[in-house]
Amino acid sequence: MKEQLKKALAELRKDKERKFDQTIDLIVNLKKFDAKKETVNLIVNVPHKIKDKKIAGFLETKNSKVETITLAEFKKYSDKKLLKKLVKKYDFFIAQASLMPKVATTFGRVLGPAGKMPSPQLGIMMKVDDESIEGLKKKVNSSIKIKTKEASIKLAVGKQSMKDEEILENINIIYEALLKALPKNKENIKNISIKFTMTKPIKIN
Repeated sequence: MKEQLKKALAELRKDKERKFDQTIDLIVNLKKFDAKKETVNLIVNVPHKIKDKKIAGFLETKNSKVETITLAEFKKYSDKKLLKKLVKKYDFFIAQASLMPKVATTFGRVLGPAGKMPSPQLGIMMKVDDESIEGLKKKVNSSIKIKTKEASIKLAVGKQSMKDEEILENINIIYEALLKALPKNKENIKNISIKFTMTKPIKIN
């Protein structure tokens, strides 16, 4: 598979230059998998960061290391428009454990469906200090969330500016983690392909 991925990447790089750093997507099409009954929900840490995510924190007091929404500010988010704006603005949310019940009641109805609710896996903090926040931000920035909603999974695995070797390492770790999480392992995989933002996908057998 590695050789095929190398060839596919070389092929994708032949495409005309764009004015931005394109994202590389991995598309995994599944078979013998009922997305309504079976779900894959995991967080994978990749060795090479894809991008800096915009992170906000639900914390008791303001912190200079992360954009903070304090308990006193929760009230204003009863305004649905403001709430939707907030969810669009940030890629990821972290929260102080003591605030989680309030976070769930105030933001859950929008954060939940968007897949951005702070979770015990990644995002809920027992201890809040600069070091813990920096550590969590680092972890968030090198993590990829995989959640199946249908029989096809599309994930950003790298940027065009990254080295091929880095992209291949990311893909390999994600693919292995996905295999382990699927109920029938390889039998659940119909095919995979990779693409740049502006290109057509190239299939990998």
